[in-house]
Amino acid sequence: MKNTIEIECPPEILMGLHLDAQRFGELIKLQAAIALFKEGKLSSGMAARWVHLPRVYFFMQAMQSGAHFLDDNDDDFARETALL
Repeated sequence: MKNTIEIECPPEILMGLHLDAQRFGELIKLQAAIALFKEGKLSSGMAARWVHLPRVYFFMQAMQSGAHFLDDNDDDFARETALL
């Protein structure tokens, strides 16, 4: 099942970003996935699948946004290494 969410966006924003509506939607989705990953609400694998990126590329995007991958606790380490 696929859900679609509609976001209102003034044309000035699209013009200012030099994006069409499709690319803007992709940008918003990627930023949301990274934010939810950073907050610990989505795993890296789930976020990567959502934005249709290989996990390593999602990690690279998230790192550029300042994401931390492990909080130095045993649960985070076990969860992340189990996915390798």
